Amino acid sequence: MSDTSSETPANFDEIRALLGELPGPDIEAAAAAAAREAQLTKPAGALGRLEELTAWLATWQGRHPPRIERPYAAVFAGNHGIAARGVSAYPAAVTKQMVQNFIDGGAAVNQLCALANADLRVYELALDEPTQDFTEQPAMSEDDCARAIAYGMMTVESGIDLLCLGEMGIGNTTSAAALCHALFGGAAADWTGRGTGIDDARLAHKTALIEAAVAKHKAALSDPLEILRHFGGLELAAILGAIMAARLARTPVVLDGYACTAAAAVLHALDPKALDHCVVAHVSVEPGHARLLQRLGQRAILDLGMRLGEGSGAVLAVPLLRAACACHAGMASFAAAGVSGPA
Repeated sequence: MSDTSSETPANFDEIRALLGELPGPDIEAAAAAAAREAQLTKPAGALGRLEELTAWLATWQGRHPPRIERPYAAVFAGNHGIAARGVSAYPAAVTKQMVQNFIDGGAAVNQLCALANADLRVYELALDEPTQDFTEQPAMSEDDCARAIAYGMMTVESGIDLLCLGEMGIGNTTSAAALCHALFGGAAADWTGRGTGIDDARLAHKTALIEAAVAKHKAALSDPLEILRHFGGLELAAILGAIMAARLARTPVVLDGYACTAAAAVLHALDPKALDHCVVAHVSVEPGHARLLQRLGQRAILDLGMRLGEGSGAVLAVPLLRAACACHAGMASFAAAGVSGPA
């Protein structure tokens, strides 16, 4: 865990205390966005979700008009002990190989970041030290989990105006499904999907492992941070930290797919308002993701049948968010255009 350490390692009590310091929405910026939206040369609501996204950006950037000049994509990579139980179509070694692919510019997220003019940073979390197999023991100690959260917080740079979050880690859809099953109940099958494309037999095996693991650790299920410690991964804990740091910095967050949203769900379980500065970029074909979005009261921006991870969906949403800002800032008002307003 040397590469997730900090001079003052956090603990869960410090993280809970920090939740109480998260700033709320900027009411003045939200009001300014609503006032301008009502004056633009279109019927009220005619731009649909774009109008909602503009208001959301203004509210959480704390400025009007909102703008996206420095979007930033952070991809966190970690390895999972559960991967050794045959829950993925790919070996755990692929995590490190894909990190190198990101560095070399060969992944889908590299191409999407270039298109969106977004900075990309990849953060490795102890890839040679996977978490423990959570069917046997908690995936992480409190110290390791809290330090990964603190590490994620430290990655949020100043001056960015939109943070796109993603992950890479073989086995992390198993971790995500276990997190959701532990947080929200139901059956393990409700939350478990094919991940990297496993067959029916391996899906049944994956589902049974999750069901048994959550039952084994049921004493921990009353505390969301303990649920994260028991079933999460280092990269998922870091995502939670990045979400918190972005809130403190008044930076809106775009979440990627299932694993990323599952990490965010831990924050929601701690405080239902903790994700108000977040939107979900797309709904994954992982069956648990749509169910999770309902639980979080979130509606994904896109539905393209994607399940890649690595922040690809989050970055893909950036041009659409820029379009929302452009319409809001650039359209003429009824008065300026000499167009009659609604009767």
